[in-house]
Amino acid sequence: MAAAAAARAAMLPAARRRLWGFAGRLLSGGAAWRPACLGGDRWRSTQAAAQVVLNVPETRVTCLENGLRVASEDSGLSTCTVGLWIDAGSRYENEKNNGTAHFLEHMAFKGTKKRSQLDLELEIENMGAHLNAYTSREQTVYYAKAFSKDLPRAVEILADIIQNSTLGEAEIERERGVILREMQEVETNLQEVVFDYLHATAYQNTALGRTILGPTENIKSINRKDLVDYITTHYKGPRIVLAAAGGVSHDELLELAKLHFGESLSRHTGEMPALPPCRFTGSEIRVRDDKMPLAHLAVAVEAVGWAHPDTICLMVANTLIGNWDRSFGGGMNLSSKLAQLSCHGNLCHSFQSFNTSYTDTGLWGIYMVCEPATVADMLHVVQKEWMRLCTSVTESEVARAKNLLKTNMLLQLDGSTPICEDIGRQMLCYNRRIPIPELEARIDAVSAETIREVCTKYIYEKSPALAAVVLRLRIDFHEHECNTCRERRSKPHSASVY
Repeated sequence: MAAAAAARAAMLPAARRRLWGFAGRLLSGGAAWRPACLGGDRWRSTQAAAQVVLNVPETRVTCLENGLRVASEDSGLSTCTVGLWIDAGSRYENEKNNGTAHFLEHMAFKGTKKRSQLDLELEIENMGAHLNAYTSREQTVYYAKAFSKDLPRAVEILADIIQNSTLGEAEIERERGVILREMQEVETNLQEVVFDYLHATAYQNTALGRTILGPTENIKSINRKDLVDYITTHYKGPRIVLAAAGGVSHDELLELAKLHFGESLSRHTGEMPALPPCRFTGSEIRVRDDKMPLAHLAVAVEAVGWAHPDTICLMVANTLIGNWDRSFGGGMNLSSKLAQLSCHGNLCHSFQSFNTSYTDTGLWGIYMVCEPATVADMLHVVQKEWMRLCTSVTESEVARAKNLLKTNMLLQLDGSTPICEDIGRQMLCYNRRIPIPELEARIDAVSAETIREVCTKYIYEKSPALAAVVLRLRIDFHEHECNTCRERRSKPHSASVY
């Protein structure tokens, strides 16, 4: 039996072998086996956990000759999600064409050389499928949800809309109005408004400081040439991932990729566009609106990119701060210290911590909605909690946050669409999909001492960026900072600041 267990362990990848080790020692009857200490339920749960790890579907990855990567996970479902994850977003735009990536996303569904807009919509509806797209600062995504048997049609449609869109002048003019109305809707969402201001001040005069939709004057002036230039510059094989999850065969997906993308994408020649550099600036921007009954604020320090070793620690620290809303029951009994203080002191209506990562930088901070009279007190409590992460966070708090982080990560992978999105995003960020056992092992390796060291590195005596939409009031996040921090902090950069 010991030989069999050793053979099983040798066949496992390293990440799975670590988690299998304990169960392997139990099965081999080694020193770790203590039958007197283990009840029947615990024995069965150990076996079940090991079996679950072994049964996680493999993420298969293949790279075509033109650089396009094909990645899939076959879970045997009757439905599937397939999409194109493209390493191109608003960060790759300049001041003149800012908004092109988002405009192009809208134009993808307005007809191709093979299908009119009506034909495309009818074909999707008759399949019972869903076709969607979205644009972020670093990525553009087109994806479809369909029955597994319709995978070939879904891939062919995706290939058609990104390679053969007609980009007709009439459709472009019509879509301008749609995007301008979308901008008006976004402006009513104060959380999105504040985060746009936060990026504008934190990454001022750089690509990440610009919005995804672009300014109004750009939306009114973008033409067909701008859209075609963006496609030919950025929609190249090495920057695209064809990802799928659900009931998909990787071999079938690979053949479909060769058929629909193998030759066409290889025609896009020229050098790959370099990632525009972005620098963080500790600064603040405050927009006065006397009609606002509440103050909406976001405060952040510079964090790290996706692949940085400190990313996991900052994710755990983000979970330690947590989130809270007045509608939550038992605010005084929540694990988040900030939630307890906010509830007890009636300091805010809600708060939400965030950890936004990009390729080479990131924002780690908190968004809050407060009464104007309690803004100063809330900011003071936030500073104290951030400093506590740097000095006195305990092992029990970190253990609870790690469990919560792992739970949230696994709960997000519920269904083919979030799994497909996870595959596509990780392939662009890491050029591989990190196995769940490896991710859990990296989270488990975080300790209270690690949290204190990493938070000290990124929070202590660092100049934050602050964005607020408020009534006329005094906000001083830096009241308790040292003199060197005040000297480093830059001046507000917007005419909207008073």
